[in-house]
Amino acid sequence: MRTMAALEAKTRFGELLDTAQREPVTIEKHGRAVAVMVSAEDYRELEALKLASLRAEIRRGLDDIDAGRTVDGAAALQSLRDRLD
Repeated sequence: MRTMAALEAKTRFGELLDTAQREPVTIEKHGRAVAVMVSAEDYRELEALKLASLRAEIRRGLDDIDAGRTVDGAAALQSLRDRLD
């Protein structure tokens, strides 16, 4: 993955766009990564993966409900409070 300073990304935006079509480009400001530019295709794939993961989590939750694997909300919150104390 290529890294580019924010000022360089601003002054060489066309090159940044071309590079992002081939590989992700990390944009740094004051030496700290603040953004990553990826191609539109890579972004769509990432979003599709996130959606698939979310759907799988929801499906597991619904399966747990159907199987009776649930807890009382108040009891769950109290358990969390006890663990934090």
